[in-house]
Order: sequence, then C-alpha cells, then structure tokens
Amino acid sequence: MESRKPRSLWRRIAVAAVTASMLVLPALALGAPVLANPAASCADALTSAPTGPATVSTGSSAFGQVLVVGSGAYKGCSLYLLTSDQLRAMTGVPFACSDGTNAIGLYCDTVLWPALLTDGAPIAGRGVNPKLLGTVTRNDLPGLGSVDQVTYNGFPLYRFFLDEETGETDGANLFDPVTSPTGTWYLVNGRGQPAPGRARIELETAPVNGGSDATVLSVSMDHGFVLLPDGTFPVYTLSTDRRGTGRRSACQASCATVYWPPVLTSGRPIAGPGVDQSALGTIVRPDGTHQVTYNGRPLYKFENDAYIPTLPYNGGAAGINGAGLSTPWGVFNTIPPQP
Repeated sequence: MESRKPRSLWRRIAVAAVTASMLVLPALALGAPVLANPAASCADALTSAPTGPATVSTGSSAFGQVLVVGSGAYKGCSLYLLTSDQLRAMTGVPFACSDGTNAIGLYCDTVLWPALLTDGAPIAGRGVNPKLLGTVTRNDLPGLGSVDQVTYNGFPLYRFFLDEETGETDGANLFDPVTSPTGTWYLVNGRGQPAPGRARIELETAPVNGGSDATVLSVSMDHGFVLLPDGTFPVYTLSTDRRGTGRRSACQASCATVYWPPVLTSGRPIAGPGVDQSALGTIVRPDGTHQVTYNGRPLYKFENDAYIPTLPYNGGAAGINGAGLSTPWGVFNTIPPQP
C-alpha cells in the first residue's frame, strides 16, 4: 500500500530517528480498516507481556495475501520477517533484531519492530497453516522477562513502527543496516516465505568502493519507507554461478543470510529504463523463494551497501562497495548497462 502520510509528518519521524526520541504520531491514513482497539496503533511500542494466545491470519495487500495480526488490539496490523534472523537458527547467535545498541537509540525488538508475543500456543486464523506456527523464547526484550514470540515457518514475526493503520506496509522490502547482522524485512505469505512483490531492476549511479561514480544495475526496494522512499541497491553476479548450469545459486547458508542476500521477486521481475526485459528471469532457491537472474545468472545485494540517509551505517549514502570482491564463494561483480 502506498503511504498517504503528509511530508510534514514524515519529517517529524526523520527527526525522531536522528535524535533518538520517538514522538507519538497521529494516524492520518485515509480509508484504512479500523483497529480492533481504536486507541491502539500498529506503531505502538511493546511494553508488556502478553495475556493470551496470539492469532495470525492473512490479509490483502499490494504484495498479495500476507500475514497480519489476527485478533486483539492490533488486529489487521502487518507482520514481517527478518532474513538475518535465520543466522540464529544456524549458529545460535543472538537475534538480529534485539535490544542491542544502534545509531537510532531505540530498541529494535520493542520499539522499531515490536515482536509479536503470545501466551500459549498461537492460533491459526484464515489463510494460515497451523503446522507452520510456532514460538521461540526470548529473554532480550527490555523489561519483559522471559516471553514467547510467535514464529511462522521458523521466522520470528514483528510489527513495524511506521505502520500506523491496518493495511499499511511501510516496512516491506526494507534493506536494514540497523539490525545486526544486516537483513531485509519482508512481508510473509501464507507459505511462510518472503512476499517481496515484483522486483524492479533499474540503473543506479554511485561511488565504487569510495572512489569514482559508476552506473550499474540495481534493484528498487522499499517505496513506503520515508527515509529512503526511492532507495535502490546495486546488484551483483557471482563468478561461480555458471550461466545456465544447474540453475542453482552457489551462495547459500551464511553467504545468502548475512553477506550477499539474494534479490527476490514474486512473479516476473520488471525492467526499468535502460534495462533489457528479456535478460531478466528467475530461479527457485532451496527454500522455495524466487531469485532474480540477469542473462541466466542469479543476482545478489551486498550487506555493506545497506544504508539509511542521516544514519552512520555504511556512510549513510548509496555506494557500490562489493564490486570485484573476492570471497570464499567466488568473486562478486556489478553489471554495467548494456551499450
């Protein structure tokens, strides 16, 4: 859903992020469904432990049918997963969205992305597979002690602090440098997979490794996020991904979870001006997600390209920081525009 909040309200949020003081902002979206509790906002911080089981349902969005809170005060609020939370399942490290320090000065897991908590087994609402619902115990939510967070297909679920009304999806596809490690926030479909919508591949001009500018292919990400409404990020190919060979990405596990996230799409990717539509395609990754390809080779983002303007992560500005980088998985290279 395209945001309808006025520019003045967005400026207040930007100031809040920089000064580490979040204002309670009025809900101004038009025509959105009413929350179950009119006094509640999808943006509310998490301040208390749950008193009953959470329900997860699906709702309509521009990204298709996606998970939403199914009952209670926040019924209808969009739910998100964070790709880098997978690292915890693999290695046992802390949650990527936690109470750790960050440049915004606001807790990730209770203020920026409030965790969906439950007291008891979560309930499957309309469109939700009960076999995919679960919980994970957390002890890192400030002031809440030991609580259970709802998971779906193994991913912990969260709200977003810029979604004020039901139906808003301002956090969709946010390539977030604030989390540790960097990850991408996605809406979640009923199969428990990211719901990114149709990826748009276009051209971007930015400094290469801190030097001169270059124009390369990029992916357009979150259009609803106020601090980066037209954000694009360079895309890379991997030398060990042979064109048309095996149709499988050589970047799996920690490579894809942390360092080089795959460029995902729901449906056929879209070519922006200067990009050859016929060169774009997809492959299916082992988890069932669809990764964008260019001339048969899978595309990736780079963790050190993630940024939010005004924040000191990766320089706070667009950059092409992975060009020619040699890694244990191969060499990652950018894609120049076709002549």
